[in-house]
Order: sequence, then C-alpha cells, then structure tokens
Amino acid sequence: MSEGPEISPREGRSKSDAPLAGGLYLVATPIGNARDLTLRAIDVLKAADRLYAEDTRVTARLLAMHAIARPLHSYREHNAGSMDDRILRELEQGLSVALVSDAGTPLVSDPGQSLVERAAAAGCNVFPVPGASAVLAALTASGLPANRFFFAGFLSPKSNERRREIRDLENIPATLVLFEAPSRLVEMLHDLRAVLGDRQACVARELTKLHEDIRRCPLNALITHYEAQPQVRGEIVVLVAPPAAHEAATMTLDNEARLDARLLSVMQDHPVKEAAAIVAAEQGLPRRTVYARALVLKKADDGKA
Repeated sequence: MSEGPEISPREGRSKSDAPLAGGLYLVATPIGNARDLTLRAIDVLKAADRLYAEDTRVTARLLAMHAIARPLHSYREHNAGSMDDRILRELEQGLSVALVSDAGTPLVSDPGQSLVERAAAAGCNVFPVPGASAVLAALTASGLPANRFFFAGFLSPKSNERRREIRDLENIPATLVLFEAPSRLVEMLHDLRAVLGDRQACVARELTKLHEDIRRCPLNALITHYEAQPQVRGEIVVLVAPPAAHEAATMTLDNEARLDARLLSVMQDHPVKEAAAIVAAEQGLPRRTVYARALVLKKADDGKA
C-alpha cells in the first residue's frame, strides 16, 4: 500500500466532536506502553454508547491514564456466548458498541470472533480501529523476512500435540509467528528445533515495556540462553525463519557420512520414520531432509538382501 491517510467518509469515524455511527468498533489497545493508544481509539472510547472489555480492571486503568471516565461491561471468553446476544440487540437498536481486549487487537488470540461473525451476518456495521499489535511489532523488529508471515497464535501446551502442530507448519514458505507463555518457552523452543532444525529465530519479550528484550539467533542458541534464565517473565512472541530452499544441499560430504552412519544404527531398532525423527532431533536437521535420506538408505539396504 502506497497511499497515505485519508478522512473517512463514514459519519463519526474521524471527528471527535461527532456522534459515532451505529456499529461494532474493534478497538486496538496498547500492548505495553500506554501512549500507543491512537487518537481515533481515544475518540471511540469516549463516544461509544457501550464499552465492553475483556478485563474491566485493565481497561479502567488505561482509560484513567487518558482521563476517560466510562462505565465498562465485561466481555470475556467465559461469558461471550450470553454477551453476544446482548450486544447484537444493542447493535440492532443502532447503538455504537466498542470492544477492547486486555492488550493489542481484539480477536487476535482474544475473544470476539463469534460476535463479529454474528454481527456481520446480521448486516451490522463492523469497524476496525487499528493500533498496537504484538504480531507486527515483533515481526518488524525480528530481522526475519516480513514480506510473508504466518501467524499461528498459541500452540498446544502438550509437547506431543505441539510437535504435530509444528510439523503442519514446517513447509510454510513464510516467517512463523507464535505466542507462548513464559513457563513453556524452553519446551516450545526444544520442539521447534526438533521438528524444524536449527533455524534462525527470534524471541521478542515485553514489547514496548520497560524491560523490552528482543533476542535474535538460531534456535539452539535461544535454548541455551533461556535454559539459563529460569525466571523468564512477560508476554512472549516467538518467530522462526522460513525453510531455506537449499536445506537438503547444505550438508558437507563429511556430515552426510556421519548422518548415514547414525541413521543406519538407529534404524536397526526403530522404523524408518521414527529413526529419522530421532536423528533429526539429535543433529538439529530438518526432519523431512533426514527422512528422505533414511528412505534412500532403507531402499539400498533392501536391495542388498
């Protein structure tokens, strides 16, 4: 996109002294620094007929910082079903309804998807009010390709299921963007390395806050660092580089010989696919590359028999 900003033709979406048009307003809030709330977001939060928040306490503090005094209504994962009905009735009455999450943009790993789907299906206006985003903030600062990226949110907290999900992402030709809790960061990094190999990666923590930390290095180095930092805290975004087209051709002859020897040894006690996964995890290589080599060795061994 090359065009600059323009004044919206829709009534009430640009002027702070005009009433808001009826509809659902999805308002992005700061992910850390309170001053990252946009001027338009402030206008909407002041003027909306109803204001719903994921955590009313968090939003109340944000509003107070900007001298906004408003009654707040709770909209969170556990009450979304019943609140959707209430909000839809308000939208049908022509009211303006603003929805905010604790931080960042509503619906991005936060509640609100069902509400937007139902509002759109009912013919109600749905207005995005863009602003801070942990996904884009981390991506632009990561040093990884930003022209194509795939956001997968939070993966499963269970390692076996998480590895299956990572395998589904393995061949996507784009930078992977993930969220993770501090308590599971090291386990997740191990699983990423086991499936994807030692790809270039980035961990972005506490973005826009006082202790912001952005660490850019291969997965192996990230594992070593965070294993030595057991008290990791804060909101975390993990980014992983896309697969390199030449991965299968980067091994030296010496490395190939060691890989073959290890595969043949492990394949004596394990099926081909399982052996490939074991060796790939040991040597930090892409699982698909090791599996392809294991199939070649298995076929050659079968031919000798």
